[in-house]
Amino acid sequence: MSRRSAWVLVALCAWTVYVWATRMWNMAGEDHSAGFLAVHAAIAAISVGFGLAAGWIGYRRLRRD
Repeated sequence: MSRRSAWVLVALCAWTVYVWATRMWNMAGEDHSAGFLAVHAAIAAISVGFGLAAGWIGYRRLRRD
């Protein structure tokens, strides 16, 4: 994997965490049903998990050099 690809994975991680943290923060202040919040929390957790995994792969590649 190239360094450029590794940086893309790290950027993907940062973007995913930022987007879902912002989205969940905004939804906390709005009036939504418990089901809506639960589904979006599950989607956020899965998405952030994949983002962190991608970021970890990129980070390990960058640290290898």
